[in-house]
Amino acid sequence: MIVFDLSCSEGHRFEGWFGSSNDFARQKEQGLLECPTCGCDAIGKAPMAPAVPSKRENGGGQTAAPTTQMTTGEMPKAVKQALATLAKAQAKALESSTWVGDKFAEKAREMHYGEADETPIHGRATRDEAEEMVAEGIAVAPLLVPVAPPDELN
Repeated sequence: MIVFDLSCSEGHRFEGWFGSSNDFARQKEQGLLECPTCGCDAIGKAPMAPAVPSKRENGGGQTAAPTTQMTTGEMPKAVKQALATLAKAQAKALESSTWVGDKFAEKAREMHYGEADETPIHGRATRDEAEEMVAEGIAVAPLLVPVAPPDELN
């Protein structure tokens, strides 16, 4: 999957997820893209700036997942408030959860298959690990707001 920041001719910005750059071009050519705000179908790629993590941020040289960042404009107040509310709700939920780091998939499987008591956990898993767990029927979900591992906090 590839994520593009898109904009319409009216200036609205939004995200689009595509299987490839060719998928984006094909959907645009066929008139399948439209702005979720105003319905305009004059859609183009918005300028993007990649967020390049330092080696320390991505685990000492491991390849980090690509991210994008909006380059212009201020976030609307309602969006800021929604994100703050979401972050508070997630932080509250994580208070009763245990950080298991890179052993997330292993620990989740142990609980799913009855080898360990079920308890709330959170940690890191690769996309492949997450897809494999879902295929096995293990209930997993990504955290909506990134969290820093406890051992990396000041």
